[in-house]
Amino acid sequence: MTRMRLFAFDFQGPAHLSAGLWRHQDDQGGRYTSLRYWTDYAQLLERGRFDGIFFADNVGYHDVYQGSVAAALADGAQVPANDPFLVVSAMASVTTHLGFGLTASTSYEHPYALARRFSTLDHLTEGRVGWNLVTSYADSAARNLGNGHQVPHDERYDVAAEHLEVCYKLWEGSWQDDAVVRDGHRYADPARVHDIGHRGRYFTVPGLALCEASPQRTPVLFQAGGSSKGQALAAAHAEAIFTNAVSIPALAGQVRKVRGLAAEAGRDPGSVKVLQMLSVVCAPTDEVAHARYESYRRLVAYAGAMARYSGWTGLDMSQFDPDVPFAHVRTNAGQTMVDLFSRMDPDKQWTPRDIAEFIGIGGTGPTLVGSPSTVADELIHWMTETGIDGFNLGHAVKYRDIADFVELVVPELQRRGVVWSEYEGPTLREKLYGPGTVRLRGDHPGSRFTRTSVSAW
Repeated sequence: MTRMRLFAFDFQGPAHLSAGLWRHQDDQGGRYTSLRYWTDYAQLLERGRFDGIFFADNVGYHDVYQGSVAAALADGAQVPANDPFLVVSAMASVTTHLGFGLTASTSYEHPYALARRFSTLDHLTEGRVGWNLVTSYADSAARNLGNGHQVPHDERYDVAAEHLEVCYKLWEGSWQDDAVVRDGHRYADPARVHDIGHRGRYFTVPGLALCEASPQRTPVLFQAGGSSKGQALAAAHAEAIFTNAVSIPALAGQVRKVRGLAAEAGRDPGSVKVLQMLSVVCAPTDEVAHARYESYRRLVAYAGAMARYSGWTGLDMSQFDPDVPFAHVRTNAGQTMVDLFSRMDPDKQWTPRDIAEFIGIGGTGPTLVGSPSTVADELIHWMTETGIDGFNLGHAVKYRDIADFVELVVPELQRRGVVWSEYEGPTLREKLYGPGTVRLRGDHPGSRFTRTSVSAW
């Protein structure tokens, strides 16, 4: 089988997806403001031969549950939230191979400024950064960063498509490979640096990129859209797609669909790598692992779980009795999250409490529990049955669960030959496609903006 790609799924705050687990005695979420914490974590992941760390981010906050941010604040439910961009340089300075996936919103980031930030980090990391493109779902973000209300769901993806076009023009077409000459008279040849002349429906960017071409030019593109518009954007542009299917059959269907859409878009469907989100609770034996998992379950906070779910869906779950099945409704925020549980088990009448118990550990992804051998068996089974390329690993207890995975599971996976013992290729894109593939593949739509002469597109 192909090599298993591994990313750690994390957040620049005291807690991420799991509700109430920050109270566990081994949880290190309280150290999230410490630079040393993140550099230690980066070195741990590199020892475990992880391909990278993937930082979720949200420029809003969960204030839908009970019409207030109070429950989210009480549980550290993705608030407070620091800017993940600012820690990457330090993490890169203590590692050589670890990649960094960063979430940024096309709804609230201007493409000109965002392109500069990614180019800067791509230089400083020597080609180890990726962009998780999101369109943002939180009304709180619209109030604080936008015009006070959300752009309709489908239009957000239209904005994202043009945002990407601007970035491609800046990354791929503004500075030629030979633009920097340093010939004693000129640092850069003006004839080899081009204005992009973009005038579109949402953005006007006439000038040239502020940064010279970085190792990857375009960062590795990640996307996790679950709606039809999101899937279409992902199939057309994403190099890696994060999924959070709750069963093997559901995941296999998602993989077939997105790769079929990629083929329709003129891309090699195999070039779209799929990484499934899940969490692992591991111990030396199955019995100890399950005992640990039960101790985690006892810490799950109902209000913290509902604060997250309400924020994801835009639906205030406090209006429902925790133990009475609720009817699914249409929502502008996250219809995928609303529909998730009805699709997962159509015969089950899900109550809010059922949902809270499910998402309380690891969010909406599944959780694997067991010994290193048991967990390795399950991870390999998910890959062979679905055709995915690897996993985006969350946690219940911050740092502890990933450290256990590195210590216990990675050696077992290496023994079976599915996780590499030594890295191949220094850049993040090479970790997806193999040594030598540093820049966008020829079948990627961004590659058509590459300019090797003064000619226009």
